[in-house]
Amino acid sequence: MPRRGEPLRKLGFLTIGRFDAANPAPGLEETLEVITRAEALGFDSVWLRCRHLQPGISSPVAIMAAASQRTSRIELGTAVIPLGLENPFRLAEDLATVDLLSGGRVNPGVSVGTPMLYDHFKEALYPKTHDVEDFSKDRVLRLLRGLRGEPVSDFAGTVGIEQFTDRIQPHSPGLGDRVWYGGGMSSAVWAGEQGINYLTSSVVSIDGTESRDFATIQAQNIDAFRQAFEAQHPRSGRVPRVSQGLVVIPTDSATDAQIARYREYAASRFERTKSPQGLGPNVAGGPAPRGMLFSPDYVGRSDELADQLYEHAGFQRADEVAFALPFTFGEDDYRQIIGDLAENLGPQLGWQPATG
Repeated sequence: MPRRGEPLRKLGFLTIGRFDAANPAPGLEETLEVITRAEALGFDSVWLRCRHLQPGISSPVAIMAAASQRTSRIELGTAVIPLGLENPFRLAEDLATVDLLSGGRVNPGVSVGTPMLYDHFKEALYPKTHDVEDFSKDRVLRLLRGLRGEPVSDFAGTVGIEQFTDRIQPHSPGLGDRVWYGGGMSSAVWAGEQGINYLTSSVVSIDGTESRDFATIQAQNIDAFRQAFEAQHPRSGRVPRVSQGLVVIPTDSATDAQIARYREYAASRFERTKSPQGLGPNVAGGPAPRGMLFSPDYVGRSDELADQLYEHAGFQRADEVAFALPFTFGEDDYRQIIGDLAENLGPQLGWQPATG
């Protein structure tokens, strides 16, 4: 999975959906056009980043709803929805509604933890309860119960002429099996135990490992996830999914200026890959805890990139990929990168574009 000579099963990419805060509509429309073009190119999936109080996608469920009506086949994922800013009950209703409208194509990736910079907006988010909110994995479990059709109310019956059920409505069968969770070793094991899928990215935690090699740590996490899933769900009949999300930039059809810019971008980020780093300010605005290891960005011709990926221990263990588009590039750059992913790198990895 996939090693040299074995085809990559699914190819996708991850976008932040940038827009101009002073005029956001064109950027939002561009994101929808990117998804439509991705389906035409045969991609299996498009994944949406979620950003709050930033000029990026703050409501991925709304974007997926719009995209579901412009596409017919491509899977629509989130990487990831931070549940600290969500009510799992209401999110389950929204996700199930969009999943039904899309014909069962939604892949909700979620995360937990105290939201970044929480102290600056907690009273606007939770005016009366901001100091007692539970940001643990219990939020994921609440979402799963809703999506899986488990009771969330102690009443079912009739009130006047209105009918009430004790389960989230609408219910979309199978959506609970398409939930994704990411993180380090402990999170990988927990995701496997819960029977959900595992998202990996270009950042890994060094907790629980002696290694300082990114690919090795990612491979260990994936192995731990699969072992936990099989141990907890030996007769489920499901094959858990694992997606890898490195920054991979093919240059086959890029101009010389684009290639120079891409390489400069990767070089500017390389220093952080040499040792474990923090992930930005903590919730109070102070220094972040260390212990996160970043992957280098991959830039080159598709044949070169394929060689590098086939040697990557994490890639060897993934079922599918959702390569991350860099945040700061322009529309023409994204068009070129997405095109080369589908038309050059994908085939180099044995992938075949989806049809129908």
